[in-house]
Amino acid sequence: QVQLVESGGGLAQAGGSLRLSCAASGSPFRIQAMGWYRQAPGKQRELVASHNSIGVTDYADSVKGRFTISRDNAKNTVNLEMNNLKPEDTAVYYCHARVYTGYMNYWGQGTQVTVSS
Repeated sequence: QVQLVESGGGLAQAGGSLRLSCAASGSPFRIQAMGWYRQAPGKQRELVASHNSIGVTDYADSVKGRFTISRDNAKNTVNLEMNNLKPEDTAVYYCHARVYTGYMNYWGQGTQVTVSS
């Protein structure tokens, strides 16, 4: 079982910045990929950014050039630096991890990000 604990988020003005952090705990596990998803009211959950175990990253087109994902494999942590925020970035952001064992997926509890115009 893997537990994901998120921190960060909150309220920002358009053009501002926020940082999200997520730490994985539990044993035993080896994480293949970690990343962030988001879900806005009335919309489906979507991938924001992901980082696999060999350093390959993937970003949603809407955040490319503004968001940066980083990961510490040794500490099982993943961060999301969000710059030049836009009101459409407002959503609940969820940390995600996929482990090698059975390729099971785990989710954090979610953290609210609100961007005002």
